[in-house]
Amino acid sequence: MNSASRNDLSDQGAALPTPPVSPRGIVYLGSPPEAVAPLRALVEAGHRVDLVVSAPDRRRRRRGEPTPTPVKAAALELGLKVTDDLADVESAVDEGADLGVVVAFGQLLRLPLLTRLAMVNLHFSLLPRWRGAAPVERALLAGDDRTGVAVMGVEEGLDTGPIYAEVSVPIGPEATAGELRSDLSEHGAALLVATLADGLTDPQPQVGESTYASKISGDDLLLRFGDVSAEQLGRQVRVGGAWTTIRGERLKVWEAEEVLATPPPGELHGDVVGTASGGLRLVEVQLAGRARQEAKAFLRGYRPEHGEHLGG
Repeated sequence: MNSASRNDLSDQGAALPTPPVSPRGIVYLGSPPEAVAPLRALVEAGHRVDLVVSAPDRRRRRRGEPTPTPVKAAALELGLKVTDDLADVESAVDEGADLGVVVAFGQLLRLPLLTRLAMVNLHFSLLPRWRGAAPVERALLAGDDRTGVAVMGVEEGLDTGPIYAEVSVPIGPEATAGELRSDLSEHGAALLVATLADGLTDPQPQVGESTYASKISGDDLLLRFGDVSAEQLGRQVRVGGAWTTIRGERLKVWEAEEVLATPPPGELHGDVVGTASGGLRLVEVQLAGRARQEAKAFLRGYRPEHGEHLGG
């Protein structure tokens, strides 16, 4: 989600415009919370943001009213023009916008648009490591101790563009994906403003072995207690949405901690589950259809037997 989506560039002869050294007007494309800080930073730095493109309003709860994305809400607060239709970018270009800034947009950017408007992307990794949709989550799952954020040019390949600037950011041992995205958003906002102030010149090609950050699936977050260590299971929990089952019901694990206790893999002893190596203490959980709660409170009410098995 932290990159421009894979571009449909079937006409390989098409030439993409070079980003201007100093943009006159900006089209900003983004939707989630981590794309808000860079937008605000651009406005505060005095850049002219002609148009903000964000995902359509949607219901966040089953019976709730449709609500705007965090980026749309921020744009309206800032008095900016907002749309969910990429076709509106054409008008912004006709009126003088000459740079697109993409931050976690998550929609396809197709050839006709890319040939009209030069674009840069604020990507949340140290490229070429973790190109693709889920760089923050993949860095956590892999146990990386550092990640970063880059201002890169948008070109034909998926996150293959040259780098204008980047900054490295450490991954703390207990950092969650949400915390890391917030941290990268703040670093990225400052980097974007500084890069535009210096001028979009002399980008450097990416160097090194590339890895692909595919979208996170439910299977990636399934806690397989008998197969992997408590350390790896903790990483899954810190990504957000990790899950197992208890008595056939889905149980999400929102917070957990590695401990020395070693029950048999998958067995629940008090609030500790055995793993392939070490124990995992449950801290906050959520049974399907219920609210999140402290694991100790859940276990008091659920009354599992000593040694009851979690998972299949």
